[in-house]
Amino acid sequence: MERCHLKYCAVKTDHLQQFQKTLIKHVTVEICVVLPKFRLTLIQIKLLPVTEHGRGPEQTDLCDTTAVKMGTEPGLAYVLHTSGSTGLPKIVRVPHKCILPNILHLRSLFQINADDVIFLASPLTFDPSVVDIFLALSSGAQLLIIPTVLKKIPNRLAELLFKHHRTTVLQVTPTLLGRFGHRILKQEVLSSGSSLRVLALGGEACPSPALLRSWRQTDNKTQIYNIYGITEVSCWACCYKIPESLLQSSNGSCSSVSSVPLGTPLLGTVMEVKNEQGVVVTEGEGQVFIGGEDRVCLLDDEETVIPATMRATGDWANIKDSQLYYLGRRDRLIKRHGKRVNLDSLQQVILSLPQVVACAVVLYKGSRLLAFVVASTSGDEKAASPLPSVLQCVEQLPTASLEHREGLHSCAVHQEETAGADGDLKRQILNQLALLLPSYSLPDTVLPIPSLCLTPHGKVDMEALMKIHERQRPCLDSSCDDISKLKKTLQSVWQEALGIPKDSTIEEESNFLLSGGDSLKALHLCEDIVTTVGINSPELLEIILDGTFSDILHHVARLMPTPPRESSPPSLPKTKRQHTDVPSMVPLKKECKRHVTQTAERLHSGKELFKVIRRASEVRTINIRNPEISKSLKADVPRSLGVSLSWSSDTGRCVDASPVLLVREGTDQSSHMIITTVFIGSHSHRMQALHMDTGSLLWERVLGGRIEASAAVSHCGTMVVIGCYDGCVYFLSTTSGETLWMFETGDAVKSSPAVDPLTGLVMVGSHDGHVYALNPKVRQCVWKRHCGGGAVFSSPCIHPSHRQLYVASLGGHVLCLNPDGGEVLWSHCKDVPFFSSPNCFSDNVVIGSVDGNICFFNNTGKLVWQFLTNGPVFSSPCVTPDQQRVLCGSHDGRLYCLNCADGSLVWTFQTSGKVYSSPFVFDGSITGGRGILVALASTDGTVWILDAEDGQLLASHTLPGELFSSPVVYEQSLVVGCRNDYVYCLELIVKEEKQKE
Repeated sequence: MERCHLKYCAVKTDHLQQFQKTLIKHVTVEICVVLPKFRLTLIQIKLLPVTEHGRGPEQTDLCDTTAVKMGTEPGLAYVLHTSGSTGLPKIVRVPHKCILPNILHLRSLFQINADDVIFLASPLTFDPSVVDIFLALSSGAQLLIIPTVLKKIPNRLAELLFKHHRTTVLQVTPTLLGRFGHRILKQEVLSSGSSLRVLALGGEACPSPALLRSWRQTDNKTQIYNIYGITEVSCWACCYKIPESLLQSSNGSCSSVSSVPLGTPLLGTVMEVKNEQGVVVTEGEGQVFIGGEDRVCLLDDEETVIPATMRATGDWANIKDSQLYYLGRRDRLIKRHGKRVNLDSLQQVILSLPQVVACAVVLYKGSRLLAFVVASTSGDEKAASPLPSVLQCVEQLPTASLEHREGLHSCAVHQEETAGADGDLKRQILNQLALLLPSYSLPDTVLPIPSLCLTPHGKVDMEALMKIHERQRPCLDSSCDDISKLKKTLQSVWQEALGIPKDSTIEEESNFLLSGGDSLKALHLCEDIVTTVGINSPELLEIILDGTFSDILHHVARLMPTPPRESSPPSLPKTKRQHTDVPSMVPLKKECKRHVTQTAERLHSGKELFKVIRRASEVRTINIRNPEISKSLKADVPRSLGVSLSWSSDTGRCVDASPVLLVREGTDQSSHMIITTVFIGSHSHRMQALHMDTGSLLWERVLGGRIEASAAVSHCGTMVVIGCYDGCVYFLSTTSGETLWMFETGDAVKSSPAVDPLTGLVMVGSHDGHVYALNPKVRQCVWKRHCGGGAVFSSPCIHPSHRQLYVASLGGHVLCLNPDGGEVLWSHCKDVPFFSSPNCFSDNVVIGSVDGNICFFNNTGKLVWQFLTNGPVFSSPCVTPDQQRVLCGSHDGRLYCLNCADGSLVWTFQTSGKVYSSPFVFDGSITGGRGILVALASTDGTVWILDAEDGQLLASHTLPGELFSSPVVYEQSLVVGCRNDYVYCLELIVKEEKQKE
């Protein structure tokens, strides 16, 4: 408490008495505020003086009775699902007293203290993360959390862990650790000067001592532990510290040790081994069972469970000399050709070969034995001394005979002969395994892959590996001896990498990045091509990033062992589409192709050419006229509107911000290309710039706080402006994302900036209660104005012709300011918060309020009319192009269309959720008809397209998450952010309906 200067604490009101009773010897408690709505009580706490025994409260150990008492009271600590990697997924409800032994015992065993840095390697869905978090919290240590994407980049991850943050404790699966590779493991992770004090390996079979030795430098002092357990009994059950003598020895008796014991049970944990008949054994093989008086969790629908229940793990182990050795999953001990084969032991033998740095063995469809291997590179140090590793791994094979062990010497000679040759890797591996293993243990197929697929928990993803094999089989069966077959194979992996339908057309000149890919997807595509086609090419990734589909096809064809021949005869010319009863889906991009070219020609004659489109139908145009949609649609053909998913982009956390579109002419003057960029931020601190047509990531910035506000584009079109929870307003380059200026307010910025089209000043509100006028040209604040109480959440709105700036606050004030100097021209107070943003047009301004009213003022501040909805109004109103109607949503789930003249109701539409976001009005001529359409989002994840004339539903599409973001429409594309971490682009599609005779 003293370390973190804790003074106040929020406690559940019904637990307050127990809280006071438990800590009465250590703290005094004073009630400050009671919050009945949230069932919380805010209390002030103070430490009592040191006791008469000389023990201060700051020395209280979790092992003390008083400290443990809270944790051992009935109640759940957390609930999670098992991953399903070793069986059917289960819901596991974990009591406090069940997980506590992990924290207490491991903290003592690892000697965790306040100077330690613990890396949170596991996701929150994997229970080792609970251990990491509370090891840090209970000892005052630092908990290091990094973005998930960085965990996939070994060089960058090692630099962060061991150079920047000097990590001391690492709890990880062996496969995830192996991702570093031998060089990084030896030179950084387990180097002689490594900061790593404790390395705990769990979740999978522990690597052999020989392999661990090959990862370490001679003088490395890291303590390595083998930890074992199951989620069903709250994470870890036992632990074994690998002796330093075993890790340092390279010959003698220690070098013959082939596997690492599971170790002794943790505090309060009981472990048993039972044979096939269910009898507990003290020597020999059997299934591991785990339990204990308090180490019991509730699984799935269990309401109660008997104390000391022993859970079957599904893991097979061998008790030898009072030590427990892991043999593998029970379903990994198979019968093959009448003989027993241990797949995990076979995996270890393959891993010991000098050509292999990682391996996974899978039984495919109950019969075919597949070995996926990651080949070592020429610079890999593993090949320096392969023989001890091979010897040790064969020793642990139950089927290894003296004959096979004697064959090791000829195997070693064979390794020397083939290590430097360019022979077939598959043949080398199979030939060497034939000297080591009986025939029934040999894999049917060896498949080289660039890296092992991992689950989010860091374990080998067996299902993903089998999918790789399934994709490879058609190519292997046909040998890709035909260029057309190779082309279809590459098209298939291309489509899968982008997540697009199998019948999607891939043009010869398609570029992967411009088709919706990014650098990570390109890496996956490269890996898929290498494994599917069976080639190896260091240049392939660069060609994927910079070249076309045709470039990739010809590059792969040249590397094939037998170059594929051209297919013959040539395909017949395509015929016109035959009439069918199925309505045709016509993408609007094709319909508007001529319009785009014409618009580009008009743009080319201007000076500064861009258009900015924001929520609530806000459009700011510089020398760009609104496009006229091509009239090539046949008026006599009945049509209806459809919505389909075009692309999506993962932002890392929920997206409440609304997108902003920047439409401008491309740099290639000869092509007159129009480029549309989507700018949007998320609660992950990320600001993304995305290509509107493909969804490809143009740039991404991680800013200093969460982003809830929508962005704005500067008057000159070169800067995108965004506010963050860190209280800063960032001015970023629209082309690169580089920070050009940063202005700091006094609190979080959730207000979206407004740009004065006359002066270029950027107006933005802050939770410090002020609105700021910022000049990005001279990088200074021109003026600021306090808004009469309460934070400014809503976005300012500028009326350019009247020179009036409208601002609303959570204190219930609507203010009209002079945008040039910030003077108050008029104000109105309703005593209820304004989350809605004002919208001005003609001589009026309209805004929604929390009391459910949509309020309509004239430009002198007179309340002309107000319309009462059946719920709070957070939605910002928008106005139809003829300025005759106002559209606004409400928490009652309705969209209201009101007459601007008197506030009378024209029509209303009931959605299937609440409406927080703002509607967007756009030209309806894209449907082949006339009139204006409205796009709307409801919180249940549904996007609605309505006819603005009468509110008739034309189309809808449901996304997999809540929608608080407002949709923005340009031409045929609708963009919206979602609370499932993604931003989506939906394409409006015209359906040609068959006419009735």
